[in-house]
Formats: sequence, structure tokens, C-alpha cells
Amino acid sequence: MATKIGVRELVEFVLRSGDLNQRQGSQNTALNGARIHRRLQKQRGADYEKEVYLKQTVTMSGRDYVIDGRADGISHTDKQYTIEEIKTSDLDFTELSENTLRLYWGQAQVYGYILAVQQELIDVTLQLTYFQTTTETITTKTKVLSRTELTDFFQQLIAEYEEWLVLRDQWRAQRNQTVKQVTFPFPAYRQGQRELAVAVYKTILLQKRLFVEAPTGTGKTISTLFPAIKALGEDKIQRVFYLTAKQSTRQVAEEAVALLSQQGMQLKSITLTAKDKITFAEEADLAPEENPYMLGYYDRIKPALRDLLTNENQLTRAVIEAYARKHMVDPFEFSLDASLFADVIICDYNYLFDPIVYLQRFFSEPDQDNFFLVDEVHNLVSRSRAMYSASVSSQTFQAVLQQTKDSSSTGSSALEKTTRKVKRALTKISKPLRDADVVEMTAQAPLDSVTEALADWVAKVHDWLGEYPDSPLVETLLDAYFTSLTYLKIADLYDDTYQSLVTYDSKLRQTTVKQLCLDPSAFLDRSLSLGAGAILFSATLSPLSYYQQVLGNSAASLPFRLASPFPPQHQALLVTPYIQTTYRQREQNLERIVTSIGAMVNAKTGNYLVFLPSYSYLETVQTAFSAAYPQLTIITQTNQMDETQRAEFLTQFKPAPLETLVAFCVLGGIFSEGIDLKGERLSGVAIVGVGLPGLSTERNLVRDYFDAQQGTGFQYAYQLPGMNHVLQAAGRLIRGSHDVGVILLLDQRFASSRYTQLFPAHWQHFQRCYSVAQLTTQIEYFWQMVAMKDKALD
Repeated sequence: MATKIGVRELVEFVLRSGDLNQRQGSQNTALNGARIHRRLQKQRGADYEKEVYLKQTVTMSGRDYVIDGRADGISHTDKQYTIEEIKTSDLDFTELSENTLRLYWGQAQVYGYILAVQQELIDVTLQLTYFQTTTETITTKTKVLSRTELTDFFQQLIAEYEEWLVLRDQWRAQRNQTVKQVTFPFPAYRQGQRELAVAVYKTILLQKRLFVEAPTGTGKTISTLFPAIKALGEDKIQRVFYLTAKQSTRQVAEEAVALLSQQGMQLKSITLTAKDKITFAEEADLAPEENPYMLGYYDRIKPALRDLLTNENQLTRAVIEAYARKHMVDPFEFSLDASLFADVIICDYNYLFDPIVYLQRFFSEPDQDNFFLVDEVHNLVSRSRAMYSASVSSQTFQAVLQQTKDSSSTGSSALEKTTRKVKRALTKISKPLRDADVVEMTAQAPLDSVTEALADWVAKVHDWLGEYPDSPLVETLLDAYFTSLTYLKIADLYDDTYQSLVTYDSKLRQTTVKQLCLDPSAFLDRSLSLGAGAILFSATLSPLSYYQQVLGNSAASLPFRLASPFPPQHQALLVTPYIQTTYRQREQNLERIVTSIGAMVNAKTGNYLVFLPSYSYLETVQTAFSAAYPQLTIITQTNQMDETQRAEFLTQFKPAPLETLVAFCVLGGIFSEGIDLKGERLSGVAIVGVGLPGLSTERNLVRDYFDAQQGTGFQYAYQLPGMNHVLQAAGRLIRGSHDVGVILLLDQRFASSRYTQLFPAHWQHFQRCYSVAQLTTQIEYFWQMVAMKDKALD
């Protein structure tokens, strides 16, 4: 089957030149652009055909390729064919750079060439229709080009692109040959690994979505990457995206690729690093027109890419930075351009799912060559709600007002005037709150008056920034400007899965308006549909039906659950019906909680984690525990710990400790997932409470939404997110085949069927302990059994 190359991809790769100026990009959403396209297309005559699919097969380096795309519109009379290319942006047409216009016309010329060849035309009229969104000004330019001129242009384009295709084909041929020789990189599969690898491979062939719950120790990363890479080697897919939420899991994916590469595999992988982390320090405060890494970027990028891709296979952050310095190109943009030639792309969720920052070069159109591996996917539930929500606050605009009032800069008075209009719109929207002396209100409909005021403000500020780029007010403006742009982009998506929330803080005299996405499943489904399929996996995805619904709700998704690879008797799972942790019962249960934790830590010298649902409750329990057991070493998680403090915290978990360490942490925090304390670095975990998130208006709106949909509101908004935190925290204990330990679930609710039905399969051996004395006996018995087993093995 011939490989497809999009018209836009072809034109942009070959024709881009000059400086990288990120200020010249349009701030409009693809959704808004599509609306404008449809609006203009409806105004055309009866002879006009919109969204015309055009393709042309060409032979390059001995292989057939299909150059394809959709022309925005084609009209024809008896005498002439006209191809229309519609472009939208917030810039005035006269502000468009020469290179931008070259790209616009380039796409039209490729479509013109294909049409001229297919219809055997002498010439074709090309029409560029440019819509400036801020003023709704339409600029139309036309060119009539002969078939000969169009053919010359196309052949030159193909000739330059062909040398890159030759390189890519050589790399892929080498990749395929070497991947076929790669075997699973361990002497034997762990329990469940082979089944998972087979399921992943079949899912790729069937182009489905697979939701996988694979408990800790399964080896999820290698079990998903290995079959996906095998599929790459057979040309079933051409690009694997490994998407994750954490730096630590990105490193695990890099290590898996490196491990396979030790067998001689020639595969190009790249790790995309966030712009604010990879941008060079000397670039930080420079305008694009002063930044040496951006000036002439497109004139240096191809030699830089050739150098990088010829000499490197694993394009990690360090490698990208080294070559970016060598060729004086911006490292972030360089990594994005290099990713076009990668087989495996390791990156954060937002590069696929976030409507603001997704990778347009890959995800502007569906592409069956892409396949997605989504790691620790339980995190995507809350992340996606945040991605599709946005807020603005009057405080942000008050800061702008204060600066403009105090400024003598040219143009500041005009800026002050337009900013006051936004403040008035926000003040008006919160008037009912002030009148009723309440702090918040909700509405199902979008707040159009705020949206309109922000749209007008953004348009005027955009023009102002262009007129006064060196004003001292620019820095103050940019925060409000980008916040407003995000709000407007989310406003484009507002539908019946949204609610508007207005809050008023009387002390600060601050109004905040938030567009809340309660159910982003349709948006996630749309993103996942941009590839051939996906594997969405985590150690904790119970119940699978819940995650299938909230993370896409597609009929194409299938559930898959693996058993734990470790024997259940490696951990004592003990539930305490004698403890109540609801808010009203906490004080009178404090002593029982303390003595229960004491029973765990006194049974065996070791390191222990105790998780509580909030910092305030943590402080209460930790203070009481410290008073009861002053001889023990106790450490406590604090709010806003940086990476150094986190590392220092974890280094205190020594292997085979000579004295007991008890660490108090917050459930759902930085130490409740993503940390590996193998062997005797951790002997027990206590979890106080069922992990219910704190009550909030936003969660109540989620509850009400799902109650109205299917009667599962409390479960979806509170119980299941809380239980996921519990499962993640408990998962810190058994990390390897030799790990053993105790898990305490300190809350009577864990003993009820409402919770036991959510326990994973490897928790079905849990035991209820109805007193501290019984708990103590069970823990002591567990450690005696462990000691006897160890002695027998010796």
C-alpha cells in the first residue's frame, strides 16, 4: 500500500525559510477556523464544491507515494476551474510574512497541479481567501497558472522532498530488518506479560482500543512497547506515541527502548520535553527577533536535522540540546521538527489531548499510521477535565488597569479604556452574588457577555501589542492576554457537558468565572480517533467499565484485566471495621487509629508509610502518634516539596533498616504513586480513610451531571477517584517478586460491600480485624509465616 503524504506536510517541510517567529502564529482554534470555513463556503455559488479530496500518486526513490489533501473549495464553469484556499488568522493581511504567504500559495499550487493533471486543464485559477478574525475583514487574491507552471512547481517540490524520503525509507528499511531480529529482552516472561503483549499486538492489527488493568510488577512498559515496536517492524503502523503524565514513566519508556536497542535494533525514538524546561537559559528573556536560536531557524533546520538523524537514534533531551547548540536552533522547535522522523515519540498527555497545545503537525487530521500507548491512564480523568476547563478573574485585569493608570507610555490610555470594559462585564456578572451575599452561583449556559468582552479585549490588545512591542506594559499584559485566549478557545467547545461557575471573594473584591468541563469523554474520543487505535493502561483501572466510559466512551474499546504476578500471601491486607474516619467521628477514633498504626510498626523493624486524606488530618494523627511513640523516627510530607526535598525524603527509606521509620504522607500526593521502594525499603502501608476528595462545588456539579445521566453521580465524582488513590498508595508496597509487607485499611467503610466490590482480584484474600488486639495478632502471625518461609528457603 502506498504511503500517504499530506499536501500541507509536503509544502511546509520544503518551503519554510527564514526566522522562527512564534508571535506571528494565529491564536484561533482549529474549531473556530472550521466554522469560518463553513461560513464562507456557504456563501459560494451553485457551481462550488467544498472540501474536495484530491490525491496524486508519484514515484519517489523507487516507491509509490500518495500526495493527498482536501481543497477548501473548487468551482468551475465551461471555461475555467478555480481552486479556493481559505486561511484564517487574527493578523491583518498586510502583516503576514512573505514565508507565510509562500506556504499559503504553495498548498493552492499543489491542489492546482493535481486538478490540472486529472482534468487535463490548460490552466487553473488559484484563489487565496484570507479571513482576519479580529475584524472579519476578507482579503481575496487570485493567480492564473498554466499546467506547465504548476507541474514545474510540483516537480521541484517533490525533488527536494525526495532526498528526505530516501533517508526515511533507508531508516525504516533498516528499522524493519533489525526489529524482526529483536526478541523479548528478558530470559522469561513474568506472569501475564505474554498475554498482555499478545493482546497489544492483536489490538494494533484490529485497530481497536484496549483498556488494560495490569497490577504492579507486570512490566507494563516493555509489555506494551515490545509488541508495538514489532508492529512497526512489519509496517502495520509507522509511529508509536507513548503518552504519560510523569517524568519518571517517560524515563522508564526510554530505558525500555534502550534495552531493545542493545540487540542491534535501529529505531529512532524521541522524548519531547516541555518548552519551559528545554528552552536555553539565554533565550528566556529575548524577543524572537533578537533570539539567535530563532533568527534564520528555517535556514539551518535541515542541516541540523540531517546531522541529528544520521548520527543518533535515541533523541533524548540531552541529545536534542547538544545538537540544538551545535546548529544554533531553538531546542523545543527542533525537537518538534525532529519528531516528524521518529518511530517512537515519548511525551506528555497534553501533546495529544490538550486543545490548547496539541501537536498540530500530527493531529490536525486522522492518521492510521499513528498508534497510542497511554500510560498511568487513571491520571487522565482529572487531567482531561482540567484541559477542557478555563477561568478568568477580575484580579488579573485589575493588575493591568493599575499598570495602565500609572503608566505614561504611549497608548496606555486606550488600553485602560478597553480593560475597564472587561472589568465591568465581570462586575456585572457577579452582581447577583453580591446582592444575595453568597459566594458562588452556577449556570448551564455559557456566559456570553464575558466571552464577548474578552474577545473584544483580546482583539484590541493584539493590535496594541503589534503597535507597541517594546512598551514596559507588555509583560503585565501577556499573562492576562494568554489567559483570555485560553478562555476563548474553551468557549468554542462549550456544550451540554459544561457548566459555568461564578464566584465572588468579598475580601479581595474579586470575581472569577470558570467554564467547567464535567465530562470530556467526547473530546478524548475525538483525540484517540486521530490514530489507528490505543492501549490505555494502569495498575489501577477498577472498575474498567467506568474508565472506558469517562475516557472516551467508544464502542471500539475493549477491557482487559491481568492478575497480579505476585502471590497474594506476600501481603497481609487487613481491614478495620472498628475505626470510623468520617469528619464527626475522627476525634473519638483518634486513639484507635494511632494504636492500629502502632501495631503495624511495632511488629517488625522497618520503613512504613501512613497516608491520610488531607494535610490538616495528617498533622492531627501525626502529632498524636509522635506523642504515643516518641522512640520512633518520624518524617512528614510537607506542602510544595521541590524535587530535592522529595529525593531527600525518599533516601531515608534505607534497605534493611536497623530502626523503624514512619513517614506520614497525603493520599493522592507525590508519594502515593510513582515511587519505587523495593525490598526492605518498605514493610507496610497504612491508609486512613477511603480517600474521598473534599466536598466542592465543582465535584458536586460532576456528581449532579452523572446522576442525571445514569444515576452514578456520587460514585463517579467521589467514590471511584478516592478508591483509585487508595489503590495507588497501597501499590507502593509490593514492587518486586521478593517484596512482602502489610497493608492496613483503617476505615469501617472498606469492610462494606460498596467498597469490597471495588477491590481488585489480588485483594480478595483481605481479612477483617474487629479490634486492635485482633489486628496485632494477625500482623504478628503474618511476619511469623514470612520468617518461617525464609528459613525454609535457607
